[in-house]
Amino acid sequence: MPKLILTFLLFIAAQLGMAQQLNCEITINAEQTGQANLSVFKTLERSLNEFVNNTSWIDQKFQPQERINCSMFITISSFEGENFNASIQVQSSRPVYGTSLITPVFNFSDEQFGFNYREYQPLNYSQNTYTSNLVSVISYYIYTIIGLDADTFAPDGGTPYFEEANRIVTTAQQGGSLGWKGSDGQRSRYRLNTDLLSNTYGEYREALYDYHRLGLDVMHEDLVGGKTAIAEAMDKLKVMNGRRNNSLLLRVFFDAKADEIAKIFSDGPSIGKPDLVETLNNIAPRYSKNWRTIR
Repeated sequence: MPKLILTFLLFIAAQLGMAQQLNCEITINAEQTGQANLSVFKTLERSLNEFVNNTSWIDQKFQPQERINCSMFITISSFEGENFNASIQVQSSRPVYGTSLITPVFNFSDEQFGFNYREYQPLNYSQNTYTSNLVSVISYYIYTIIGLDADTFAPDGGTPYFEEANRIVTTAQQGGSLGWKGSDGQRSRYRLNTDLLSNTYGEYREALYDYHRLGLDVMHEDLVGGKTAIAEAMDKLKVMNGRRNNSLLLRVFFDAKADEIAKIFSDGPSIGKPDLVETLNNIAPRYSKNWRTIR
């Protein structure tokens, strides 16, 4: 009987492990409040980590080594009772095939993050049901992270996850918090999700696939071919920029990738793309210092 129980428990643990899709580290920084040692901040940090990492967000089962690595850094600027004013920095990455390297995929700062939280309150995500702005914001970014990761492995692979994030946008609007409506600015969650699902910015998602799957993932076998695919992905972003200059998604792309792109093209064999630096300066002038290192 003990052996049967042990076998059953191991089976359940394995199933729960495969149900998890993320390795996400969530950090709460409350130094700005002057009361960083309050237990509520430790409880919130622990509850968010358990919520994100123990929830099965999609039907697909992941092996432990396949989980998506990501982080959320939440800065609490002030609070009164159960009302918190904060910002959140969200990052994600994925491994590069055939190497031990990790490549950044998403790096986004959200200043529109106010929420209500009572210590020890349960955190649960329910599709099409609004429970709190805290749950909505975290869940929204989870599906955005999963969608972007999927886009790096298959053309338009992230669409169902961006659509789930869109459902969160719609249901969260009833809470009245900032970030969920078209009138909330050009760096809102609404704008990010709308642009990801818009054909107007389709080259962004095409570039994600080309850059990672056709570029980085083949460089261990074909360095020139991989670098060429990455350079051609920049050409697609140039087309998108010609249609809509300085778009949010273009800034999102280079906030994650500028350092990596400069490193890729500052060393190793050159490719037949003499206009690469000009293209990069045209679509991402903010990072012109990075492009000066490219040979």
